[in-house]
This record gives sequence, C-alpha cells and structure tokens, in this order.
Amino acid sequence: MTDQTMAGRTVLVTGASDGIGAETAKTLAAKGATVHVTGRSADKLRPIAEAVGTEPLIADFSRLDDVRRLAQELGDRVDTLDVLMNNAGGTFAPSNKTADGHEPNFQINHLAPFLLTNLLRPQLAAAGTSLVVNTSSVGNLMGKIVLDDLDYEHRRAIEFPAYGTGKLMNIVFTRGISQRWSGDGVVAVAVHPGPVGSSFGRDSWFVGLLYRSPLKRLATISVAEGAAPLIALAERGPDPEVDGRYFSRFKADGRENKHSHDQAIIDGLWERSEALVGLV
Repeated sequence: MTDQTMAGRTVLVTGASDGIGAETAKTLAAKGATVHVTGRSADKLRPIAEAVGTEPLIADFSRLDDVRRLAQELGDRVDTLDVLMNNAGGTFAPSNKTADGHEPNFQINHLAPFLLTNLLRPQLAAAGTSLVVNTSSVGNLMGKIVLDDLDYEHRRAIEFPAYGTGKLMNIVFTRGISQRWSGDGVVAVAVHPGPVGSSFGRDSWFVGLLYRSPLKRLATISVAEGAAPLIALAERGPDPEVDGRYFSRFKADGRENKHSHDQAIIDGLWERSEALVGLV
C-alpha cells in the first residue's frame, strides 16, 4: 500500500532546485502532499516541479522583491499552507553584497525566509494548525548575533562565522515564531540535517573545493539521508512537543549557541528584521 501520510496537506519547499530541498519535495509529494517548490534556477527547478505536479515558483533570495513576489504568487494559488519548509540557504562570500545591499549570508539565510514566513502568516494561520521547519546547522555554534551590526557595517565579515550566524538566526527566528504565533496555531522547529553532500556552498570557493574533492565522501552524508530529518518533521506535523526546539538530525535539543535562548536577542532580531524588510 502506498504511504499517504501527507495526504490532504499543502507544503511549500524553498531551495527545492536540488539537494535536500528537491529530495524533500519529491518524497512529500509521493506521500500524498500537494507540494509547491521554489528556487532561483528555472532550469533546475522545472523538472522538480514536474515531478511533484505543480508549476515552479522562481525566486532568488538575494532579491527581497523576489521573495515578495513569491509570497504573492503562492497566495494566489493557495488559501491555506500546512507546512512551510524554509530550506533555501548556503554559505556565501561576504563581499558579494545582495541586490538589496545586505551581507549575503545574513540576507539569504535569514532575512529572506523571515520576510517570506511573515508574508505567508495568513495562509499558515488559515490552516488551523501548521508547521514551519527552518533548516539550520551545527554551524550555529560559531555564530554571533550583534544586534547593532547585523549587516557587518562596523566589523569584518568572515565567511564561515557569517554563515554560522545566519544558521543561528534560523534557530532564534524559530523561537520568535513559537512565542509570537502560537495563537494562530503555528508551530516552528529548526533542524540540522547533517553534513549533506549536495550543492551547499556552491557560491563559496573554499567550500566548493572541499565538495569537489575526494574528502566529500569522507565528510558528508547522502542527500536522501540529509532530507530524512526534514521529511520526518513534516510528517509529524504541528506537534506542540517540537515547538521552538532545535533538532540535530532526529535528536531534539541539539548543541546550540548560547545566543539562541537569549530573550533580548530573540526579540531584538525579530524587531530589527521587521524594520529591514519593511514590515513595520
């Protein structure tokens, strides 16, 4: 008998052009969900959209106007959203500023999904109970959130710590959703999928060098293995037991940066992010 554990649920997967996003989207569709997919490459996203049976939604998270258009296009398609998989992200050279003028690890890993999730709040709330899954990383441990310098205007941005800070922000944002949107029935969880051998870091020369070398096979797990924790959380659905928690693969309460439970940082990041994306 075909596994239909996701039947009747509507899902959006970001970063679905390849890697764990594509794998997650195809698996959830096979389990009965209506899956919408978004990514920045039309050529790469098209076959994934065909596989899940919906039209592709093209958006580049280095452009916040793309994120706004994405939210509008999805809103035109669906009235309710049961699961939002915020999976888009990666590690980027800090010198390559985004179209909006932000440090790329900050915008692509945090600001863009923050904006998208807020814009999709009506659809998430309309579902009655819904789930937001934020793909984070063990790299959160090397992050540092400086509320008065989120965009590295007064300090030097170094790629891996900047990436780690973005992944730390995913956890902090998860806590913010949990605290602010419980009345809407929205549950949020962050997850480290593991060191996946996909196109992660494709815009980083150093990470790309590692991922193109024989060391990749020693240092990484398969795409299917990396997608498995995301799929498991999606199937579990908006369980209050996972709300506001960070999973290291399948294990709850993984190792976290001390900033992730600092209430001043949880509130401050939310408020400053709202201002930066024009939500206030």
